[in-house]
Amino acid sequence: MESNSMAGALNVATTAALEAGKIITQNITQLDRVKVNNKVGTRNRIELVSEIDLMSERTIIGILESSYPEFNIVSEEAGDLGRENDCCWVIDPMDGTHNFLHGHPHCCISIALKYQGEAVVAVVYDALRNELFTARKGGGAQLEGRRIRVSEVSRLSDSLLCTGFPYREGAETKQWFKTFAALMPRAQSIHRTGSSVLDLAYVACGRYDGLWEFGLQEWDITAGALLIREAGGLVTDISGSTDAEKTGNIVAGNPKVHEKLNHMLSNIK
Repeated sequence: MESNSMAGALNVATTAALEAGKIITQNITQLDRVKVNNKVGTRNRIELVSEIDLMSERTIIGILESSYPEFNIVSEEAGDLGRENDCCWVIDPMDGTHNFLHGHPHCCISIALKYQGEAVVAVVYDALRNELFTARKGGGAQLEGRRIRVSEVSRLSDSLLCTGFPYREGAETKQWFKTFAALMPRAQSIHRTGSSVLDLAYVACGRYDGLWEFGLQEWDITAGALLIREAGGLVTDISGSTDAEKTGNIVAGNPKVHEKLNHMLSNIK
């Protein structure tokens, strides 16, 4: 995709994120009125969707489709629209729904554009802090229009890491506990925030030195991964493959911390 086309798509995605962000900021102070349901097809009390997620999603899709009606869309709540096109929007209308529903101001909107399967545009918007992260393939990553870079921390003992634990019981949860037990005494500190998209954005701007998470979905990873790569960092699968978006098991960080994290995690059985 040409640079001008990416720039145009980035502008439209930014407009969509900012408009959807207004819905989040207007409703976090009146949570007693917000309707919440289990996600379609599940009775898991943890997997929730609020009417704010759905309102945000409708707003984003409406704006994107007004400019690019032929592009496919994959979104957390709406699913895959199944359009045959080289371009596909990947959307998380509100990452951190549990935080939002408790009035905890740590959630965001994520919009990415893939061209022939590769992310070329990313927008992550934290409306409650009014922080806008953007990236274009080959054009670097920005926070509020200022260039960002991953941190320069090189030792795990000096690193601030973040993670997220799987929601469902099973092999992934057991494996995560093993990784946490191995890394906890080696890192300076480890956070769990409840928003994997913001975790990735924070790695991109150096607030975290590295992260690892299991069981993520495409919309949890795509925009944040492009931010990190354009900020000079690395994003891989636990095995070291670059295709973390497909497996959902992700290791990310500045190059030195990523190398140490990946080495440790790949050897935990």
